Amino acid sequence: LLGIDNLVVPGREFIRLGCLSKLSGKGLQQRMFFLFNDVILYTSRGMTPTNQFKVHGQLPLRGMTIRESEEEWGVPHAFTLLAQGQSVVVAASSLTEMEKWMGDIKMGIEIAKTSNGPSSELLTSNLTDNKCPEDSLTEAESEDDMAASHTPLEKPTPHRGNTMVHVCWHRNTSVSMVDFSIAVENQLSGNLLRKFKNSNGWQKLWVVFTNFSLFFYKSHQDDYPLASLPLLGYSVTVPSDNENIHKDYVFKLHFKSHVYYFRSESEYAFERWMEVIRSATAPSSPSRVLNSKDPH
Repeated sequence: LLGIDNLVVPGREFIRLGCLSKLSGKGLQQRMFFLFNDVILYTSRGMTPTNQFKVHGQLPLRGMTIRESEEEWGVPHAFTLLAQGQSVVVAASSLTEMEKWMGDIKMGIEIAKTSNGPSSELLTSNLTDNKCPEDSLTEAESEDDMAASHTPLEKPTPHRGNTMVHVCWHRNTSVSMVDFSIAVENQLSGNLLRKFKNSNGWQKLWVVFTNFSLFFYKSHQDDYPLASLPLLGYSVTVPSDNENIHKDYVFKLHFKSHVYYFRSESEYAFERWMEVIRSATAPSSPSRVLNSKDPH
């Protein structure tokens, strides 16, 4: 994050990060929000070689109030944050996202009431909501590597938005500490047959599920994946009859116009893949990790 110091301090804990649209005089603008147990930061993606996010403002949780405000502003899934004389109106991409954000923010407010909080304040610079050229750009998500990449990836290139923050930015979604905890527990690898929406053939691949993503290898002996597919925002279902798959143990991943079919080797493998992928795609309830640290 650009424009902020001392983010990591004793007592500060992460709760949720993700995309919300912030209402201003220029209309709704996409912002990346970071929720901690004492503060909310809102940022925009900077025009830098590494596409880092620039902090525009912060809202302390102590004394904050939150309310739904869809009818007040005529914006779907909108809610208002009031803190230290500041009023920030934001809108989520869906009712589910709004409920997740409001639930976690309310939990953070309650924690802030009863805890001493971090030992130092955030030191910030240039925290003004300046006009950002990238706010007016519509960036198309690129997953061409899924279809066209046949050579190992030597190393991640700086401009590729494959980090969790950039995936949330492109998919207009969020991820919580609970989601990360579940992801650590749900990892899987094995052979799958993959088929694209507009192709007839199935390609056998060694697939690894970890960190909310599928990584595709020619075989389990390969060191580098052919491609990867972040799953945040995707839905996992079973193909319908009119999709003419006519194979057993097939599941379907889809996000907007992106559709992929995967065929497993057995019913057991099919159920395991469905289980772990749902752990990455199904919405989590408001985080309770912070409340689980009871004294022993």
